[in-house]
Amino acid sequence: MGQKTYAGQPVITLNNGVDIPALGFGVWQMEDLQECENAVIKAIETGYRMIDTASIYQNETAVGNAIKNSGVNREDLFVTSKLWVQDTVYEKAKGAFQRTLDRLQLDYLDMYLIHWPYSDFVGAWKALEELYHEGKIRAIGVCNFTIEKMEELKANSTVLPVINQIELHPIFQQKELQVYNRENNIVTQPWSPLGNGNAGLLDNSELKTIAAKYHKTVAQVILRWHLQEGFCVIPKSVTPSRIEENFNVFDFELTEDEMNVVRSLDTGKRLFFDPKDPVWEEKMLKAVADI
Repeated sequence: MGQKTYAGQPVITLNNGVDIPALGFGVWQMEDLQECENAVIKAIETGYRMIDTASIYQNETAVGNAIKNSGVNREDLFVTSKLWVQDTVYEKAKGAFQRTLDRLQLDYLDMYLIHWPYSDFVGAWKALEELYHEGKIRAIGVCNFTIEKMEELKANSTVLPVINQIELHPIFQQKELQVYNRENNIVTQPWSPLGNGNAGLLDNSELKTIAAKYHKTVAQVILRWHLQEGFCVIPKSVTPSRIEENFNVFDFELTEDEMNVVRSLDTGKRLFFDPKDPVWEEKMLKAVADI
C-alpha cells in the first residue's frame, strides 16, 4: 500500500514508517447517522484526509458511506477505528475487526486501536499484530493507556504501538504520559482536544488575546498548540463552518511564549473518564453494545 502524501498536508511519521496526517476529523458522539455522513463528506471536501471512528460510536456505516461518496480515492485517506472492550480478547478481536471493515466497506484499515486497557488487552494485541503482519492494518495502536498498562503491553508484545490516543487538552495535559510516549517513539493523539467546548477554556482572556493577534479563534489557537507540540489531533464538529475553521490552522505559528501560555493552563483534572477508575472499568465491561 506504500506511503501516502495526503495532498501535501503536514504529516507525522509513525514508528513503523507510515505517515499519518497531523490533523484529522473525529466522529465521537455523532449519533445521527445522516448528520455524521454529511459531516464526514464536508470534512473530506474541506481537505481532511484522516477520519477517526470506533465500533462503539455505532457510526462506522455512515463513515463508510461518506468515504464511498466523497469522490476521493480510498488510498488518499487515512481511516482509523477501534476495538471495543467486549472484544478485547484474542478470540474475538479478529471477528470484531472484520465487522468494522464490513461496516466501513473497506478491505483494509490504516490504523486500528484498542479502545481501553481493559479485559485481555495483551491477547487482543496479539490478534492485532497478526492482522498487521497480514497487511490488513497499516498501523496498530492503543487508546487511554496509562504508563503502567503501556509497560505491561510492551513486555508482552513484539510490535510497539504507533499511537496512544488519550484525553488531552489545555486543561488536562498529561505531561508525564506525554514524556513517556515521546521517549518510546509513540505519537500522542489527543481526543477532545478543545476540552469539549469548556467555557472557561474558550473564553480565556489570554487565549483571546493570542487569537486576536493572528485573526483566529481561540479554538484555532488551541489546535495550533496541539500541532506544534507534535500531537496528532482529531477535532470533531458537525457544523460546516466549524469543520472549515478547525482545518484552517496551517497559516500561522505560535511563539514559544504563546505556547507556554497554553501549557500554563493545565489543571491536572480530567473532564472525562479515568482509565484507572475501577467503577468506570466495571461499567465498560458491562456496557455491551450491538457491535
